[in-house]
Amino acid sequence: MAPAAVTAAEAAAMKEVAAAAAGKAAAACERDAEKLEFIEEMTKGFDRVQEQVLAEILARNNGAEYLRRHGMEGRTDREAFKARVPVVTYEDLRPEIERIANGDRSNIISSHPITEFLTSSGTSAGERKLMPTIEDELNRRQMLYSLLMPVMNLYVPGLDKGKGLYFLFIKSESKTPGGLPARPVLTSYYKSDHFKHRPFDPYNVYTSPTAAILCTDAFQSMYAQMLCGLVARAEVLRVGAVFASGLLRAIRFLQLHWRELAHDIRAGAMSGRVTEPSIRDAVAEVLVRPDAELAAFVEAECGKDRWEGIITRMWPNTKYLDVIVTGAMAQYIPTLKFYSGGLPMACTMYASSECYFGLNLRPMCDPSEVSYTIMPNMGYFELMPHDPDAAAAPRLVDLADAEVGKEYELVITTYAGLCRYRVGDILQVTGFHNAAPQFRFVRRKNVLLSIDSDKTDEAELQAAVERASALLAPRGASIVEYTSQADATTIPGHYVVYWELMVREGGAWPDPAAFERCCLEMEEALNAVYRQGRNGDAIGPLEIRVVRAGTFEEVMDYAISRGASINQYKAPRCVSFGPIIELLNSRVLSSHFSPACPKYSPHKK
Repeated sequence: MAPAAVTAAEAAAMKEVAAAAAGKAAAACERDAEKLEFIEEMTKGFDRVQEQVLAEILARNNGAEYLRRHGMEGRTDREAFKARVPVVTYEDLRPEIERIANGDRSNIISSHPITEFLTSSGTSAGERKLMPTIEDELNRRQMLYSLLMPVMNLYVPGLDKGKGLYFLFIKSESKTPGGLPARPVLTSYYKSDHFKHRPFDPYNVYTSPTAAILCTDAFQSMYAQMLCGLVARAEVLRVGAVFASGLLRAIRFLQLHWRELAHDIRAGAMSGRVTEPSIRDAVAEVLVRPDAELAAFVEAECGKDRWEGIITRMWPNTKYLDVIVTGAMAQYIPTLKFYSGGLPMACTMYASSECYFGLNLRPMCDPSEVSYTIMPNMGYFELMPHDPDAAAAPRLVDLADAEVGKEYELVITTYAGLCRYRVGDILQVTGFHNAAPQFRFVRRKNVLLSIDSDKTDEAELQAAVERASALLAPRGASIVEYTSQADATTIPGHYVVYWELMVREGGAWPDPAAFERCCLEMEEALNAVYRQGRNGDAIGPLEIRVVRAGTFEEVMDYAISRGASINQYKAPRCVSFGPIIELLNSRVLSSHFSPACPKYSPHKK
């Protein structure tokens, strides 16, 4: 049958659509040029902008109690600021933060009202850090987000011709005793009008409905996002999540639920397991009719034994993965390469709960070469030279005076009122873009283990081991030595703790149930971020691997054979070196997993 002729009215309508699309593309190109020019202006005048930002922060917060206490009333100059305001940690600011959290609305650290707290990784006491923020901080975050695609468009053309499959989620939130929201920074952003009512941008069209992103039920949210991503498989040009671990959880979800997803696609209707009305309504606009061909394709591909390259098999037009794979997330790179068939991985920006910092101007570089360019308008930044052996904290330097190759700890002063606050990130200077320093993220200071957004340090791990070892004491058993690793070979990843035991005469070797109780006891001792991840699907059950007697002597012998000093050697509390992990695993007598999730409530520590 010959195709029907196009009427004059239809032709005119098609021309209008084409003209509108061309107009949007031209406008987008113009916006890109403006954003790229903005990056150049900011980075060329880096130190000048930094001085202006500090003066603006000090002027805005001039009436704050904290600045008055340190003799900064009426002062906005950098010299007085450095001479009078101390460098601080979270513990130093805890009294001020607790006053705000408990309802004190006076100008304690900021002259602008604190509107909410952004929760960060745990303190030594196990609770979340509460980072104060103000309303207009959202504008600065949105500004940095707006720079990402203009940079990416320089490297990957045509992203306005398709969609992004991003697995984005919110987490549970609570209120402080004074009534302020306390929630993760991305939960705050996704629930803001900036995200919910964002204007149409052809370069930022997501397959995931906003209703699915904003659902706190992890299963319903993931199911809807995966279903919509499969329906739009031919339109997907990039696949991503915030962290690499999040994308791997999505792949694991597909492995577990592809049959049900295929059933829904074939039926043209969503599973009854998704009950949230807003999600069902949003997905109904995507899943508009039965598609037996797509359902059969999903069944054929997911039913194969090998899942290598599954991302490019399911979404064949994907050009890159958009995930953070620096720092602790680097452990997931081999697994992502396996599932993606070797797609490039783009790390686009560097941010934290305290402040958003900068972006990667070469987003398609190899993960090992990622460097972030600090944007000087986001806050005022200083650097503390990183010297673990220094007797006293070294003198801070401005970012403009950073030296290539050296490692520093980042110190920030924010519009929300944090002054000379040590973030805890260790960065290495790799170069400069114009006058702006570029940094490689090395690690979080003192962090041993991290699977997702959790961060466990040595003191916390030690306390957890001590709590668990107390359960062994009545049996006459004790822990001779231990170490750990973050095992990223499972989905989700999980903590593995290696124990070497000694049983005194007359004692009894613990049975499997006792080891399982020890696993759970350790998890109960870990911080709230870890426990929330366990109660969701971000972190798998903690595992204890009991190794035979003498194993840690073998580890020491190996380290000495590679040049370690026998006089200074101490067992590492975390291992990532392949041969050491292989040695430990070859000496395992038994393996035990936590039998349940640790207790967690967003309203408690």
